[in-house]
Amino acid sequence: MRTRTLLTYLTVATAMGGLALTAPAASATPTTPPPAASRTSAGARILANPSVAPGGNFDLSVWQLQEPVGSPGSPTTIPSSRLQGAGGYQDGYFYTDTRDGAMTFWAPEKGVTTPNSHYARSELREMNRDGSAADWSLAGTHRLDATLRVVSVTSNVCVGQIHLGSGGSSTKPLLELYYRANGDIVLGTEDSPSGGQTPHPVGHVALGKTWSYTIGVSGGHTIDLTVNGTTTHYPIPSSFNGYKQYFKAGSYNQSSSDSTARGARVGFYKLTVSHR
Repeated sequence: MRTRTLLTYLTVATAMGGLALTAPAASATPTTPPPAASRTSAGARILANPSVAPGGNFDLSVWQLQEPVGSPGSPTTIPSSRLQGAGGYQDGYFYTDTRDGAMTFWAPEKGVTTPNSHYARSELREMNRDGSAADWSLAGTHRLDATLRVVSVTSNVCVGQIHLGSGGSSTKPLLELYYRANGDIVLGTEDSPSGGQTPHPVGHVALGKTWSYTIGVSGGHTIDLTVNGTTTHYPIPSSFNGYKQYFKAGSYNQSSSDSTARGARVGFYKLTVSHR
């Protein structure tokens, strides 16, 4: 098994039913950091260093960052070489929360977007360790594991994806995992590479609460989704067979306006990718 470990040094006490207990509110404004090992009021033990860049707590060697700034239709991309280490890249869109060490993504409603989207994002794109773009076959078993919390959202934010790579002209995802402002968690599975998405309600977590998901593909034909310990399966239409895939995670805001103050802020405490 080939495993890429991108795990923060964080352990979270869980409540009944698999829901993690509440973590403190995030803040983009630097504050006096707590000790590297401390406890929040909810009992979650924080072992991440809140005083370093995300690359000091996470292995970001297999991720590339896209931010909602740059030229129209061409958002800024930060390579993994700049993300790595305690002194790695961070700014107002991608930073370590100084209260709990979360790797935090901010995507305002107004920002630079890709040519195929109307929505801004601060999001990681899976890469290979040699710097090339990840592009894996549906055959085998592939998993993206995350622990996170949505700090703020206007209406809807995508926090994880499996996206189509090479194999055709489609720029669609295979699936997107959404968190809505009312607390609903919804999986959107694409009907075909041409488009059309089917929503599947998969859970509910109050805003600001910590939760976990696993997005996976197994056997080349099945999507496996686990949210807070509950697993569901979805068939992959044969029209996707010719495509390769890659993972994405972060804050892909699903609303737009002229506001740079409103948007979606998401903090991650764990991120693990594995392929076998």
